[in-house]
Amino acid sequence: MAEIVPTTAFVIGKKRGAEEEEDGGAGDQWALLPKRTTVGDPVAALASARHEFGEHGGVNMSIEASATFTVMEADTMRRMFSGELGPDRDFFIYSRHFNPTVLNLSRQMAAIEGTEAAYCTASGMSAISAVLIQLCGAGGHVVASGRLYGGTHALLSHFLPYACGIRATFVDIDDLEAVRAAVIEGETKVLYVETISNPTLAVANVPRLSEIAREKGVKLVADNTFAPMVLSPARLGADVVIHSVSKFISGGADIIAGAICGPASLVNSMMDLHKGALMLMGPTMNAKVAFEISERLPHLSLRMKEHCNRALVYATRMRKMGLKVIYPGLDDHPHHSLLASLANPGYGFGGLLCLDMVTEERANKLMHHLQNTTQFGLMAVSLGYYETLMSCSGSSTSSEMSPEERAQAGISPGLVRMSVGYSGTVEQRWSQFERALSLLHPLPKQQQHV
Repeated sequence: MAEIVPTTAFVIGKKRGAEEEEDGGAGDQWALLPKRTTVGDPVAALASARHEFGEHGGVNMSIEASATFTVMEADTMRRMFSGELGPDRDFFIYSRHFNPTVLNLSRQMAAIEGTEAAYCTASGMSAISAVLIQLCGAGGHVVASGRLYGGTHALLSHFLPYACGIRATFVDIDDLEAVRAAVIEGETKVLYVETISNPTLAVANVPRLSEIAREKGVKLVADNTFAPMVLSPARLGADVVIHSVSKFISGGADIIAGAICGPASLVNSMMDLHKGALMLMGPTMNAKVAFEISERLPHLSLRMKEHCNRALVYATRMRKMGLKVIYPGLDDHPHHSLLASLANPGYGFGGLLCLDMVTEERANKLMHHLQNTTQFGLMAVSLGYYETLMSCSGSSTSSEMSPEERAQAGISPGLVRMSVGYSGTVEQRWSQFERALSLLHPLPKQQQHV
């Protein structure tokens, strides 16, 4: 790899020869990453990141599918294991440590989120687990939002206490004084939130929460899975940003992947040979997956704009029909003004909406007709696909939570989460929705047409 260029870098990869190994010197594997960018628009930041050409000059980078890497001189291996030579100078040992293709995707993710470094993992949950274990250590304490994805809630409330002695206190993050009071001096290490919560679409006030985190000496970790491009939590004050790349960033419902974006010091500590959660637990992203995702990032902004645009159209029309719809883009959403003030201009208010059908039975009937009668969308978990995906959250992605916990989080038994797709035309899909809804008689009182 050639030297970094300060603006847009076009770099053709090359393998160092034996004579170049002699110029060594301790390196920083993040030297080739863009420093925390001041570019406000994530699209502009991504365009300013280095572009990696293929080995033979192809416009796309090559896929480095090797698990292990050769050296020209025997002593080089010792120098790599000692940290004297590393990926910053194109020296790679083993793909569980660093892989050139995955490292390039990490550079791109760091550019999008405006962080100093990033590391891409095998899943979103592996990214969350590794960050919490690294930051908290055995016996640490987390203050977490009470409105989280069910898997994350289970990790914090059951697995981490059992496996590591890491405890969590769940709070309403709208109540900033409650957040502040929940921090235990000397024990709390992390304040954990979702920028837009799964599934209730509550918006975290990242700037205010970051002030509390700095005041209390803890790290603010923000899961931005629901809002790539829409929100840039690191630019708003978050210390670490996590993604389930499987969702909007991938966009194809065909990949499982995650990402950790944050300071180089954190990622380097997570890659420590003796105490690094990433190094030793090994949630490694496959190079072929990294290549696939890297090719999809340039049109992520276009996809997000269309997801968000259609979500707003549908939510507005649903509300006019008298349906109980939850969407931050509607002016009656409690966090509408907050999201408008935090969001990157031009991307909208997110690509998901929730429709509260009151009971699980009615939710299931609606989804049945939407999929099997009118072909509006698909009954499936996950999000960010080009088709609309629907699930009844209480009995699916939030089923790890107890009924009391779901009620406290605002998840009703009939809450239908919709990840709004962009296939077909808006009017075609809307007519399919109307036809499915007409098959439900009678509507609950609060959902009759106005």
